[in-house]
Amino acid sequence: MASMKKSGVLEPVPIELLREPLVWFFAEHYRHRDVCKRLLVLLDTVDHDADALQAIHDFLESDLPIHIIDEEDDLFPLLRRRCEPDDHIENVLGMLSGEHANDMHDAQAVRTVIAKAISEERGLRCYSESRSVIEHFCSAQKRHIAMENAVVLPIARIRITESDLQSLGQRLAARRGLPDPFAETP
Repeated sequence: MASMKKSGVLEPVPIELLREPLVWFFAEHYRHRDVCKRLLVLLDTVDHDADALQAIHDFLESDLPIHIIDEEDDLFPLLRRRCEPDDHIENVLGMLSGEHANDMHDAQAVRTVIAKAISEERGLRCYSESRSVIEHFCSAQKRHIAMENAVVLPIARIRITESDLQSLGQRLAARRGLPDPFAETP
């Protein structure tokens, strides 16, 4: 797998994409899919890859919750304000919000298995519960991301204004402790 680095490092989303927040979300979704690919590869080995396991654990502990907050506190409310009734977005957003709660629960179960593997210096295949926990998480993530990429982001491109996009990019940056991506540089 070309995107899996020996060091286990997950490529961050380029900060410049905060100027294009919908592209940022798409790039974030790519990272989620990459984490799932890595998990499924690690699931089939008894070898201990501390760097890869730690990178995934950190992603599930930090990046995933922030991403969910980005959507729940910023993107979804913005869509609710901008979409037309004929867009029928409320049912989709309601379903995705419900899945976010499940995502956090499922991510905790995956983190527990990973933490055990890290502390015992073993591969994920050594644990009987890892297959069901990880496959369930990855399947749910792939389905969730597909819905967001195929339905939510295309509607957002049509309905969200330039001013909305700037504000959204600023909020995403602030949440990460980054400077305003739209600020004039000297």
